[in-house]
Amino acid sequence: MTNSPDSMPPPTTADRSPSAPAEGQATASVFDRDTYDAVREPRAAGRLPLGDGTWHQLARQYVWVQLISTGVAMLVVAAAAIAASLLWHQLWVWIPAGVFLVILIWTMAITPRQARAYGYQLRRDDLVFRRGILWQRVVAVPYGRMQLVDITHGPLDRGFGIAQLKLVTAAASTGVVIPGLTQAAAEQLRDTLVDVAESRRTGL
Repeated sequence: MTNSPDSMPPPTTADRSPSAPAEGQATASVFDRDTYDAVREPRAAGRLPLGDGTWHQLARQYVWVQLISTGVAMLVVAAAAIAASLLWHQLWVWIPAGVFLVILIWTMAITPRQARAYGYQLRRDDLVFRRGILWQRVVAVPYGRMQLVDITHGPLDRGFGIAQLKLVTAAASTGVVIPGLTQAAAEQLRDTLVDVAESRRTGL
């Protein structure tokens, strides 16, 4: 993957110092540590192109978190269906339970492929986020329109060292949620976005 003029990381105050190139490389290494190495594209001819620039991806641990969460949901559904059929002889519960279990199994099967379809790119004027296999979405969020950068993580996320970063803008439809970032990448991305957004709003 290569960098083009439109896809370079956003300029910060550090870019004005002689040590900026080294700092930029350090930031990129934080974003790409323990992640997948390439964004997987859908095979359809009409897919949305990746374009130029460097795409950063989700942490590999994100897949394990999703698989464990889905597996727990499967156990709960199966336990509820077994209890209803044995204790109250409600055999009909296996119809909705079976449908739900099939959906969960399908979700687990496509989770690794789906995780590798996520990607985000830092360009000079905006952050571009893409996701999806069947239903693809690519959204660009201008730095100057960001109002809030929020990091959240649940108990399971903390156990695997990942977090979710949410970008809030004035228009709700352009908001972005990037799941499955490493804790270090989430914090670095938050600081970078806050810094450059503040610079854009003040006209620096």
